[in-house]
Amino acid sequence: MTDTHSIGGCNPFAQTGRSKLQNKRAHINQQIIKQMRMRAGAENLLKATSNNKVREQVVLELSYVNSDLQLLMEQLEGLNSSVDVYQNVQEMSSIPLIPLGLKETKDVDFSVALKDLILEHYSEDGSNFQAEIDDLMDLRQACRTPSRNPSGVDLLASYFSQLSFLEPRFFSPTRQIAIFFTWYDSFTGVPVCQQNISLEKASMLFNMAALYSQIGTRADRQTQAGLEDAIAAFQKSAGVLHYLKETFTHTPSYDMSPAMLSMLIRLMLAQAQECMFEQITLPGIRNEFFSLLKIAQEAAKVGETYSEVHQSMIQTPIKNNVPFFWTTMSELKTNHYNSLAHYFVSTALLDHQLAPSDDEDKQEKALSQLYDTMPEGRSPLDILKNKEERRRIGKAHLQRSIMGHEEAIRIHSRCRHLQKLDILSEILQAGLKRSLTKFEQNDKEDEFTDYMLAPDIISKTEKKAEMEIPAATKVKVKDLFQRLGPLSVFSAKQRWSAPRTIRLRLQDRDLGFTLKGDAPVQIQSLDPLCPAAAEGLKEGDYLVAVGDTECKWLGVSDVMKLLKGADEEGVNIRVVSMLDSSSQPMPTKSATYGGLPKTYSMICLAHDEDDKNPKSRKVAKKPSFLSWGLKNKQKSGSTLSLPNADYNGPWNRPCPTYPSSCNESALY
Repeated sequence: MTDTHSIGGCNPFAQTGRSKLQNKRAHINQQIIKQMRMRAGAENLLKATSNNKVREQVVLELSYVNSDLQLLMEQLEGLNSSVDVYQNVQEMSSIPLIPLGLKETKDVDFSVALKDLILEHYSEDGSNFQAEIDDLMDLRQACRTPSRNPSGVDLLASYFSQLSFLEPRFFSPTRQIAIFFTWYDSFTGVPVCQQNISLEKASMLFNMAALYSQIGTRADRQTQAGLEDAIAAFQKSAGVLHYLKETFTHTPSYDMSPAMLSMLIRLMLAQAQECMFEQITLPGIRNEFFSLLKIAQEAAKVGETYSEVHQSMIQTPIKNNVPFFWTTMSELKTNHYNSLAHYFVSTALLDHQLAPSDDEDKQEKALSQLYDTMPEGRSPLDILKNKEERRRIGKAHLQRSIMGHEEAIRIHSRCRHLQKLDILSEILQAGLKRSLTKFEQNDKEDEFTDYMLAPDIISKTEKKAEMEIPAATKVKVKDLFQRLGPLSVFSAKQRWSAPRTIRLRLQDRDLGFTLKGDAPVQIQSLDPLCPAAAEGLKEGDYLVAVGDTECKWLGVSDVMKLLKGADEEGVNIRVVSMLDSSSQPMPTKSATYGGLPKTYSMICLAHDEDDKNPKSRKVAKKPSFLSWGLKNKQKSGSTLSLPNADYNGPWNRPCPTYPSSCNESALY
């Protein structure tokens, strides 16, 4: 069981490369909020005025705002492309991997809302739970700066598990609580604000997956142990993303939409497969026929997985939100690993001839399993026995290897963020040079034969990357608010009467009732003529205290000992009655998994992070916000967005790559 009191995040003021990136991300997110508020206000003014001069001025202002938003988007894309900060600092000889950045959030003040609810719903003094509320807020704050190791994952997992207690305890489907959770899209910076705790849980899972990806990129991939750590981290990242996709199906933030999560799962598994290939080749590659064919198919498998990643990245609308660096990197790796596969096949055919001592049948089988269709319809045995045919097909594979490396280098040159990765350029140039050298060694001056096109290589791997849902998603923690009683009984969905104090006196050692159930115990078989019934005790009441002793967690035997120990004057007991909750009105459906209805995109985020009095920020009670929400109801009744979809003038066109928050379809 995790002790939430012993867990803390990293020092938020530590000037590490990763913390600087996160601070820049938070600053850009705040700038995006300001610009989108300005755009919303300008568009509202444009609709409200008929003065041509005012309209011209507003149109000009909107063009400036959209330009600023585009620049901010490019800055955020640059942060998502800064993969070098996350790599292992001790080894810089491997192709860089792509980590996920952590989602940013705003501070949440649980204090006022929870204390009010504890008093109203549980009839307890909320100030008595200030320590528990402080622990919850400290835990959430620590989750904003988790350390990049298993302890950081445990920190996020402990808060996620704590939310599983918090949700049934305080968040009811029939009532709203004045707590707003604000999270920023990891790719676009667009904020989403909800009173639904499911947004908080989904975002915590996303950050858990992001942290696993950062652990994977940090691993030392020049050692077997480091590669094992990287593989495990990327597979766990994919597992958490899959769990998020299956559990929270309609999150309003696009970075957690099913399409985006499916792409991210493919990316994590592709990087795990890449690490598996590096694990096989780390000891060295034997220059032997069967070993070369095996490595070729392993490389083809990596190329195939990255090809699937690239295809998912270029689909609309994902391609408008994923950094260009990610798309080009996946395309580059597709070409690079396919080129490696062709190089190893060419080496097997050119450097090794079928000798009398070789296992002819085994080589024939290995070569036949390399292609879907044999080159030019030749049989595998004919190719193996014919030296000139082997050389011809081998050179065809070399040509494809050279073409693939040249294409990878061209892709590398068209992305300025890729150009910053010197090690990547060196690896690609070395691969091209090796293929060119081998081609020259096997080229004859008097040979003018047209070269054939080598067929594709069938991908095959001994160990396929698989999603792994880590145990951290279900870490056991202590319920911070367990003093309120067992969650199975004392939850937000139940309604309770105020506690009643009843003087209990024994008559001939008889209570006048019996007790049943686990903690808390219930009154049953109540004698209607006994003194306790006369004072207001009812059948089915829950006994919560005997004298000064809380009994919410005590069983029948323990409570009976307290009751039997009473003197002749009797003892006070406190009981509560469960009320019928079926008559409460239900709200409209929520846009997010299971909970409360509304998503507030921008207007409720009007308070900046530097507001010195967070307790005064009761956004839901601001008249301007409520009146805005009533005027802009959408038919779905589930998501409120910025009002700019009704006007089709040239000033209202969204930025080419910036998702407009006004369009509900942009959320999915």
